[in-house]
Amino acid sequence: MAAIGKIRSWGPILVGVIALALFAFIAEELFRSCESSRNDQRQQVGEVYGEKINVQEFQKLVDEFSEVIKLQQNTDNLNEDQLNWVKDNVWNVYVQGRIYEKEAKALGLTVTDEELQNILRQGTNPMLMQTPFYNQQTGRFDVNALQKFLADYKSQANPQVAQQYEAIYRYWNYIEKTLRLQTLSQKYESLLSHCILSNPVEAKRAFDEESEESTLRLAVLPYSTVADASVEPSQSELQAKYDELKETLYNGRTGIRQTMETRDVKYVDIVVEASVADRTELNKLFADYSAQLATAENPDEVVRKSTSLVSYLGLPVLKEAFPHDIAQQLDSMAVGSVTGPFETKADNTLNLVKLVDKQQLPDSIQYRQIQVGGETAEAAHKTADSIYTALMAGADFEQIAKKYGQQGEKTWITTRQYQNAPSMDKDTKGYINDLFTLPAGTIKNITLTQGNIVLQVLDRRDVKTKYTAAVVKKTIDFSKDTYSAAYNKFSSFVSANQKAEDMVKNAEKSGYKVQDAKDLTTALHYLANIRGTREALKWIFDAKEGTISPMYECGDNNHLLVVILDKIHPIGYRSADDPIVAEMLKAEVVKDKKAEQLMAKVKGVNSIDAAKAKGAVIVDSVAQVTFSAPVFVPLTSTGESALSGAVAATAKGQFSAAPVKGEGGVFLFQVVDKAQRANAKFDDKAIEARLRQSYTRRLSLQELYIKANVKDNRYLFF
Repeated sequence: MAAIGKIRSWGPILVGVIALALFAFIAEELFRSCESSRNDQRQQVGEVYGEKINVQEFQKLVDEFSEVIKLQQNTDNLNEDQLNWVKDNVWNVYVQGRIYEKEAKALGLTVTDEELQNILRQGTNPMLMQTPFYNQQTGRFDVNALQKFLADYKSQANPQVAQQYEAIYRYWNYIEKTLRLQTLSQKYESLLSHCILSNPVEAKRAFDEESEESTLRLAVLPYSTVADASVEPSQSELQAKYDELKETLYNGRTGIRQTMETRDVKYVDIVVEASVADRTELNKLFADYSAQLATAENPDEVVRKSTSLVSYLGLPVLKEAFPHDIAQQLDSMAVGSVTGPFETKADNTLNLVKLVDKQQLPDSIQYRQIQVGGETAEAAHKTADSIYTALMAGADFEQIAKKYGQQGEKTWITTRQYQNAPSMDKDTKGYINDLFTLPAGTIKNITLTQGNIVLQVLDRRDVKTKYTAAVVKKTIDFSKDTYSAAYNKFSSFVSANQKAEDMVKNAEKSGYKVQDAKDLTTALHYLANIRGTREALKWIFDAKEGTISPMYECGDNNHLLVVILDKIHPIGYRSADDPIVAEMLKAEVVKDKKAEQLMAKVKGVNSIDAAKAKGAVIVDSVAQVTFSAPVFVPLTSTGESALSGAVAATAKGQFSAAPVKGEGGVFLFQVVDKAQRANAKFDDKAIEARLRQSYTRRLSLQELYIKANVKDNRYLFF
């Protein structure tokens, strides 16, 4: 009983312990749930209509489109800028696709397989012209070639050929998907355009507005003639203008209303450059390279050991194969001479050039060949000799080729197909040299390491100047010591200024410059066009106002960067005191007040001469003024739509009924002549169709974009 009583006395403590244990258990599960949710969110590239797209799915789309571009451009790799373009294109197509699909589904619009087949049979869609199934002779897409490819793709057993077929198959899948989306969007826009009516009366009015041209004398009173100090806006005027323009000044990013969050930053960026000592060491190296190039019979080893940015191919190539700064030197050089070293600021390099040879050679060669192998090199050479002998005696080339399992078909090769190769083995180099130097009609038995090729040159065309040049091009790099000194100095500055206001105030004293970047969005790839700043962008869109980022090493490993998050602009309307909005409002109010003064100045004026007496600048002849286009006034450098409208409403010979308030000033005018444009023909049906298209374009995708609640988180990954 005593033990039970003792346990009871511990009751409150035990209850507390159990409660804490339960809380810890629940909290742990809650934390796991939140962490799982955060991890899931971290994998989302974005969303449209609440539909999320994860990074793996998006990367798959990027890879798919990258392969398409590689195939189109005949390249194995895309550079960073090309990849960024691919990612932007994939994102835009994805978003537009989801929007069109949702809108089309609500309207019951689809693209059937039969419709797609009809497009393929017609073969005129521009996208089809970019495929391997485009027939150069007919100028049309060849659906039979596509069907044959698809059949061969399914039955292809050769692993090497199957890999090539797989690349083309993926390419075709992309084209087919894009055609479906393109057709669906065209259907949607066509349906939309037919919901907008036009009629012959409206068409005639539009025709008159476009074709009726006026010639006028113009009196201009520029706003610049009124002192800004005399039209200082009041706060109430600015607020009134804000209320007036709140819905009409719209720019998605930098207007009164914006559809995406943007952020303003201040940043300090320093570029680490080679010191005087670094340049001295590099010049010593180049003096040595210059001496070696001057005496080298084969400059390949000199170029290779220098780790030049331009490899030595050892073959005659066109001038375009060289960087622009190198190409500019070639024509003024004598064969065997060395030029340099010279600096190119555009790519921050030091350069040497040796012109090894300069020749007049054909740019295009037509040839055919028979490849000959054997159990041994001697056996291959013996077989090739017999083929060569037979051909020289007049045997049929294609018949002999078929005997050895080849077609012996005629093929063209151009200089551009080999001149940008980073390197080339001895056999290939000798083979290409033979191709471009042998006379037409020549047959040659070429011995290679792995066998022989019996080659016949058939035709030579488009003789051009070709150059064989050895180039040593090296970046003017900073040393480790130079970088360390810059890093330590900048790091000390950042450590000593941990508040935003201190960093801004003290930057100039330390030799640094604070710069601004306004209205950054998550769609950016770089901050301030500095490469390698993705981590900085991730920080910017996760930071709070007034905070300072870590120090980033970025660019091409030559930039040091620190960022201050200055301002966050959420989705919605910017306030009237926002600097950008305030500037727009002030400009509008100032324009209104100047217009009031100038219009009051010319009140009652009824002739050009009277306007001139009031200080107006006279332009004696302004021709081809139509209602459909703004009048460009060179004196104010502005396009004036209001002036176009006023002129259209004024009869020939008449003076303007009232002063016209424009973008660059106040205008008065007299219509000297008014006539229909020569050769103008009225086609009511064509104009009605054009008007419908014009009205449809104004129904911007932007509103659908807003409705889709698009979230773009690509900056987290790309």
